[in-house]
Amino acid sequence: MRPVTTTPTPTGVDVVLPCLNEAEALPWVLARIPPGWRALVVDNGSTDGSADVARALGATVVHEPRRGFGAACHAGLAAADADIVCFCDCDASLDPALLVPFVREVRDGRADLVLGRRRPESRGAWPAHARAGNLALTRMLRRRTGLRLKDLGPLRAARREALLALDLTDRRSGYPLQMMVRAADAGWRITEHDVPYRPRTGASKVTGTWRGTWQAVRDMSRVLAEAPAHPPVRGGSPR
Repeated sequence: MRPVTTTPTPTGVDVVLPCLNEAEALPWVLARIPPGWRALVVDNGSTDGSADVARALGATVVHEPRRGFGAACHAGLAAADADIVCFCDCDASLDPALLVPFVREVRDGRADLVLGRRRPESRGAWPAHARAGNLALTRMLRRRTGLRLKDLGPLRAARREALLALDLTDRRSGYPLQMMVRAADAGWRITEHDVPYRPRTGASKVTGTWRGTWQAVRDMSRVLAEAPAHPPVRGGSPR
């Protein structure tokens, strides 16, 4: 069920949905895209007909042949043309309707980057090894940037031009973390809000195994070793 809002839904928003074999989850996800928003499903080499399902359900499909979560996310960002761009996983673990207050916060100038802190609805929603990797990375992020965040979750919203100006280069699992590191280096106002986290539909491509989690942590550790970006890039919200 969609959350009830007491104010109109902001319009003119693009939602980037990186997708690799998510045909089963797509109907649930796309049905929850807020009215007036555009779903950009970035097909990253699916073999289960995901692109056809997304297109039939009214989404704009972007094809990114180079494998990698960051490659898919950045292809979606490059294809977006709305002022505000959101990111959401395409596996039905997160409800894109939850992005409505995130967008409002960015649009009202109260934050430059808004993140969702995942709160599992059941024991199986977030495996222990994935939580352990997330905890280790948030601690490393705090040491690197001073940000006291609890999650590196994929649900997020920011202004498109400001995101492009961060010049993100990671095309693997480090992309979401690099966004946070470079935003912090640039002095962006970053906020975090609890969001319910459901068991995903289908098998995870990254954190479904200890090996996948370790590879993701390794990718992200390289991002944390980056020197601070210079000069800083502001977040673009009115001050």
